[in-house]
Amino acid sequence: MTPTQADIDAFQRDGAVVIRTNRADQVDTTAAGIERNMAEPGPHAAAKLKPGEGGRFSDDYCDWERIPEFARVIRESEAARTAAALLRSRSAQMFHDHALVKEPGTAKADPWHQDGPQHCVEGRQTVSFWSPMEPVRDATLRCVAGSHRWDKPVLPTRWLAETAFYPDPEAYRPVPDPDAEGMQVLEWALEPGDAVAFDVLPLHGARGNTTDRRRRAFSLRLLGDDARYVERPGRTSPPYPGHDMQPGQRLREDWFPMLIP
Repeated sequence: MTPTQADIDAFQRDGAVVIRTNRADQVDTTAAGIERNMAEPGPHAAAKLKPGEGGRFSDDYCDWERIPEFARVIRESEAARTAAALLRSRSAQMFHDHALVKEPGTAKADPWHQDGPQHCVEGRQTVSFWSPMEPVRDATLRCVAGSHRWDKPVLPTRWLAETAFYPDPEAYRPVPDPDAEGMQVLEWALEPGDAVAFDVLPLHGARGNTTDRRRRAFSLRLLGDDARYVERPGRTSPPYPGHDMQPGQRLREDWFPMLIP
């Protein structure tokens, strides 16, 4: 997963880049972890569809400490070194994992959103890796190029309730329609083991899965040197209650281990 200089430049410019790999062993381990996660869901597991919407779309996050396959891939993969290179950071710190499963015939798309405003951390050095377990042509991740540099964050909205996370929507940019508004949307055909690396601030979503095969994806979110705890005006996602951190602190390492000190 060693990024080239062109990869680093694209990530810094666009907020997202695809990293091609051939680590079939890590794909198999991660896929086994997703299957374990589906059989043994954690406290954050949720269905992402309303009654009457066809198919099945479920997700779960913050499971790496109880799913040994996830822990193994996080500890043994090149993701931390790749993150540090893309972020131009000396360190790489674990934030959280996220498994997403879209069953065949799930036409609903992931709504356009930014991850950053939902999180309890801020900084210019943040990255998510989104990796599919199956070849993906249609149900793929989509990112709006350059949206990580917008001067105002997009309103974070709950997917099912379609309500705002926080009480002051005027502080945020309304959720746009990138296709209708002619924005540059990046999307890639992906093979198992490929990863879309994206900053937590680009506007992104994913197409529905209208194929006859399941789409399993695993996301890993890592932090660089400048990431710091921030308080939000409401419950964040993930929530992390009882952490005792103060604004401006680096995240506590007993909860968020340093993968590269």
